[in-house]
Amino acid sequence: MEALFCLSPRYRLDDELPWLEGIDPSRHYWVAVNGNSNLTVAIPGLTVSSKSELKQAIERFRSLEPGEQMTLTRIASDCQIHCVSDHCYAVEDEINGAPVWHLFDRETLDSLLMTAHPDWQCAPSDVELGRKLLFRAFQETAVSQS
Repeated sequence: MEALFCLSPRYRLDDELPWLEGIDPSRHYWVAVNGNSNLTVAIPGLTVSSKSELKQAIERFRSLEPGEQMTLTRIASDCQIHCVSDHCYAVEDEINGAPVWHLFDRETLDSLLMTAHPDWQCAPSDVELGRKLLFRAFQETAVSQS
């Protein structure tokens, strides 16, 4: 079997290949890596408790200069966003044990971050993605304890 290894998948809102499978209620971005629906990852997204906190996070993101990074702090983990260039941002991840940077243009990542708005609701079909994430978490816990 051939191991999958992706160095830096890149995503734009106008991509020909569908890459965004959905955004679950906990603001994880479900992405088909390089449009491959057989390799889907859940990237932790931005969560906030208020509109003012969202505004601060969006302003921080929009002010990033090349070489700078910001951390999205989550309950279980952190997510790093790196400003690669004026219009290119990388989100750190790990796929099959290998470090990966998912590359996004400014408009795409800005749109994803906006789903942190307290009034935002995921699509009814994306609730199942949240269940899938919980199922994965339970499997990982069971494996690590044995």
